[in-house]
Amino acid sequence: MVDRVIQKKKWGLKRLLLIFGIVALIALIGFAYYATAGKSKLSVDTERLTISEVKKGSFQEYIPVNGVVMPLTTIYLDAIEGGRVEVKYVEDGAMVKKGQPIMKLVNTDLELSLATQETGVFNLLTQMQISRNAAQQNTVGKLNQQTDVDNALKEAERLYRLDKHLYEEKAIGSQEYRSAENAYNYQVQKKKLADQILKQDSVSVKQQFDQDKQSYERAQNGLQIMRRKVGDLTVRSQTDGQLTSLDAEVGQSKRAGDRLGQIDVQGGYKVRVDIDEHYISRIFTGLTGEASFAEKNYKLKIIKVFTQVTTGGKFQVDMQFVGETPQGIRRGQTLQIRLNLSEERQALLLPKGGFFQKTGGSWIFKLSDNGKTAYKTDIQLGNQNTDYYEVLQGLKAGDKVVTSSYETYGDMQELILQKE
Repeated sequence: MVDRVIQKKKWGLKRLLLIFGIVALIALIGFAYYATAGKSKLSVDTERLTISEVKKGSFQEYIPVNGVVMPLTTIYLDAIEGGRVEVKYVEDGAMVKKGQPIMKLVNTDLELSLATQETGVFNLLTQMQISRNAAQQNTVGKLNQQTDVDNALKEAERLYRLDKHLYEEKAIGSQEYRSAENAYNYQVQKKKLADQILKQDSVSVKQQFDQDKQSYERAQNGLQIMRRKVGDLTVRSQTDGQLTSLDAEVGQSKRAGDRLGQIDVQGGYKVRVDIDEHYISRIFTGLTGEASFAEKNYKLKIIKVFTQVTTGGKFQVDMQFVGETPQGIRRGQTLQIRLNLSEERQALLLPKGGFFQKTGGSWIFKLSDNGKTAYKTDIQLGNQNTDYYEVLQGLKAGDKVVTSSYETYGDMQELILQKE
């Protein structure tokens, strides 16, 4: 019997199954690659998203700031002269009138200086009287001398004229005539000298009188200043208003220049506002804002800008109410103000949201027309306020975008929107 060779089957079942499995695996890998190729995608629940619509509307750039209500005009009370508080006439919070005493300080050194200066002025006045009396007596003596000189001149002139006539008539000799002539000329010179002395005396007396007068006036001015200094020990109100921040107690010592308190003039209020230094180049007088008080809105405007920046990175402005002042408002109250940085205008508006922290406003997830996906879209934003960003490029009115936070999306390029 001859053996027959049995040939093996080349395509057995196991081999076929193995080949099929390999092909299926390759196809699965290819499908997965195809499905994930290109944009990275992430499925998200729409219930966890904030979807906003871009719209056209009125836009005004503004910032929220806080301000403290202050009197429109405040007069500060400083100690002009140092001293010890002897008595307080009014208490903090009292309404005062202009010139009304508020407190009295005691300064014995100042009062002693006043007494010494008063004595010096009195002594100067006494010395001036003595000097004036002596000058008057001296002038009287010179006037008497002048009278004698005048009389002697008249007598010498009479004799001279008589002797001249007699000499011309040959009644007397030349010797007697020359003697009368010399006597007359002598009295003429004496008269001139007496007149000059009297004139100089008059000038000297006037100069002395003027000097004494100026000295007395200077002494009186100094005395008046000293009296005012002593008078300033009584601190008085410089205007009508309310006394606030009074910092003085009986027996307490105050130095010159120390702040004692202030008087708030009851003629209106202003608001002192703190603003971040980031906006310092955009803040100027005349800018307006709005504040709400007792469920009513009031308009304010900047009247003064303090450009000095504090250590906290803030600078201050004063704002005044325009038109009506809120009824019942009080010093020290805090107001929340919307400070306008621009005029109102039409713009494309994008509601604010947490997306900005991730994108910096350079891109956003925009919904497709069917609303099933949202894809990354480059945008450009302009100014902003507390509610909206101003859209400059990348979006149009009616577009819907995801404005909630993107922190969990990583580098996804597209969101698959679905409801769980």
